[in-house]
Amino acid sequence: MKILIKNGYIVSMVSDIKKADILIEDDRIKKIGIINEEADKIIDANNMAVMPGLINAHTHVAMSLFRGYSDELELMNWLQEMWKVEDKMKKDDVYYASMISGIEMIKSGTTTFNDHYFFEEQTAKMAEELGMRAILSRCIIGEGEEAQVRLNEAEDLYNNWHNKCDGRIKVCVGIHAPYTCPPDTIKKSVEMADRLGTPIHIHYLETRDEVNRIFNEYNIPVTDYLKNLNVFNYHVILAHGVQVNDRDIDVLKNISGGIVHNPISNMKLGSGFAPVKRMRDNGINVALGTDGQGSTNTLDMFEEIKLAAYLQKGMFSSSTAISAKDVLEMATIEGARVLGIDSEVGSIEVGKKADIILIDLDKPHLTPKHDLYSLLAYSVNGADVDTSIIDGKIVMENRKIANIDEQEIFMKVESTKNRLF
Repeated sequence: MKILIKNGYIVSMVSDIKKADILIEDDRIKKIGIINEEADKIIDANNMAVMPGLINAHTHVAMSLFRGYSDELELMNWLQEMWKVEDKMKKDDVYYASMISGIEMIKSGTTTFNDHYFFEEQTAKMAEELGMRAILSRCIIGEGEEAQVRLNEAEDLYNNWHNKCDGRIKVCVGIHAPYTCPPDTIKKSVEMADRLGTPIHIHYLETRDEVNRIFNEYNIPVTDYLKNLNVFNYHVILAHGVQVNDRDIDVLKNISGGIVHNPISNMKLGSGFAPVKRMRDNGINVALGTDGQGSTNTLDMFEEIKLAAYLQKGMFSSSTAISAKDVLEMATIEGARVLGIDSEVGSIEVGKKADIILIDLDKPHLTPKHDLYSLLAYSVNGADVDTSIIDGKIVMENRKIANIDEQEIFMKVESTKNRLF
């Protein structure tokens, strides 16, 4: 299958923006430039920005069921409310909640997501059916026999889904958080990651309460706690990093992986301000994520891009603290680095996987066009995404997702909400 994208503004994230064509052959980008070849499908991208698909590097997509529920709570109280309902959730609930999120992500430009939840095989089915790229982890939490059940489920997920769908779906080891997992559970999780050869995905330094809990229980800072348990010996995906200080940065600048910044969730839950500029200045990779809709309400990564930039400018009292291009990199190529998949996705380059989105610039809020990076970072929203291509396949064209009855999914989710709540 050959797809030819003609006359677009190519925002590759690795070179200057230029008007050009892209030839996709099977699942890869074959050529970039002025291309006059026959193709099975030709897409006219005139007055469109053509950029890498966005990477949501930390989320819980089945939490779409919690959108708008128990708002205005701080993290620990909010978690207690969520857990009460999650205890009643069934596999089918997670499937339909994941499906509505998959539709939302595709329609707002996300092509890859990194998920952390339970019944993850249902989220895997969503990724398979919608054609999305996903990294999945069964959230490991608790201690003793309870934790062992979850460790077993995590390994089953790996055995059943890792590298499935032509490698689009991968599995890593997901630890909930330092404050919900005692040392023995974390040790067993790290041993599993070592044995399976996967990254580790964990909530990290999200709140001041977390800092205090770990220090009160173990008389040690959170970063030292995880370092002593060998977590940083592996590729780590550290969600949040709100409470990171200079001492933490000295450790983090030597790790493989990086931080996932979730600005909307952090602001809504009152968790604080992650010092993204300071981390990036020290060579730490920082990706962007939405977190789950229970705390962020939407999976629109363009909203995260905007807020990430505004927060750093305000936090450091400098309009140049972070640039439009910086935050777009965090949502694309830098997100791919944090997830460990930058050799395959995150930029538009010959030989890479064809994960590409087309953004319709023919809109009043996108006119006039001075600086395209600025327009994409500060003016575009998810509804401006016209076409999404993942792994060389068109999964959405003219904002229509192929082979999905969206209304049926909407009704299933409403029915599930009525039963659970």
